[in-house]
Amino acid sequence: MEFFRIRKDIPFMKHALVFNAISFVTFALAVFFLFSRGLHLSVEFTGGTVMEVAYSQPAELAKVRETVTGLGYPDVQVQNFGTARDVMIRLPVQKGITSAQQSEQVLGALKAADPGVTLRRTEFVGPQVGEELVHGGLMALAMVVVGIVIYLAFRFEWKFGVAAIIANLHDVVIILGFFAFFQWEFSLSVLAGVLAVLGYSVNESVVIFDRIREAFRKYRKMTTHEVIDHAITSTMSRTIITHASTEAMVLSMFFFGGPSLHYFALALTIGILFGIYSSVFVAAAIAMWLGVKREDLVKPARKEGDPNDPQAGATV
Repeated sequence: MEFFRIRKDIPFMKHALVFNAISFVTFALAVFFLFSRGLHLSVEFTGGTVMEVAYSQPAELAKVRETVTGLGYPDVQVQNFGTARDVMIRLPVQKGITSAQQSEQVLGALKAADPGVTLRRTEFVGPQVGEELVHGGLMALAMVVVGIVIYLAFRFEWKFGVAAIIANLHDVVIILGFFAFFQWEFSLSVLAGVLAVLGYSVNESVVIFDRIREAFRKYRKMTTHEVIDHAITSTMSRTIITHASTEAMVLSMFFFGGPSLHYFALALTIGILFGIYSSVFVAAAIAMWLGVKREDLVKPARKEGDPNDPQAGATV
């Protein structure tokens, strides 16, 4: 389905050097903030106290969060689990206060606001669990990266695999750079969003790469940069429709999903915006710099009597 069609190819690759320079500067700033500020890790990574409480009626998460925040826990995580009456509260570690004291303090404040609340479970999550989560998250990220490179190398050509993974890592690092600069809380849900962006972004790259291969086969007089310009222009309608509909869903989570989905939706929003940019302007440009050409994607047809064809001289 196309709402519109651009008749004349847009010369994207004419400005490829400028786009790549912008990408390099943005990437360098993201790396700088990651090293200078670091990520503001959630209790899932740093350790803390996890409480499960039950209400006699559906709990109002906003009031619960306001009550706990008033005790001096600005980074508290409050969310439903199981039913609307069950609430899970994650408290960060505080110096000089034990896990038992934290749970008693919070439960007392919650009972003052609603006497019907009961404590179901409380436990301390140590930093060792956080280290395991960090290791597991990095391993998941590495496996996704390796899988993408292998897939693109087999389906297209190794130059496309290298270009796509550089563009995708560009998206991931920029998302992390935003979270480091603004010190937004980095939780497991945000990590899930980052991994989702990897798969989402590579899908856009595959669409463009497939159109490049198709254009190489169809337009034999076009140069490489003209083929890339044509491929990107011909997918613009699809790109706008796909990303606009996806972003509409993500923004609905951002505005109406509550604090539990806030940073997850924020990570996806940043990833979608930069994913469009990287797939169009970074991945395709890097493939061009690596020297991709028609012979890489289109195998020349063998002529009759070709001495390199083992079946050319066969007789019956």
